[in-house]
Amino acid sequence: MNEITEYLPFLIPIAIIQIGLALTALVHVLRHDNYRFGNRIFWILVVLFIQMIGPILYFTVGRGED
Repeated sequence: MNEITEYLPFLIPIAIIQIGLALTALVHVLRHDNYRFGNRIFWILVVLFIQMIGPILYFTVGRGED
């Protein structure tokens, strides 16, 4: 348990960034209808279940023109 508390100052900011990025991507997926490929269900699953990389994939590959 002592080892976990040693790394906690590094893990908390990473967790906050990951949650913020996932929420931002999820809100964007729900508000917009057009994507480069895939559909809304596909991108919701990618954003929620592929940690940290899913939202980045959505913003770089999946997001359509606004």
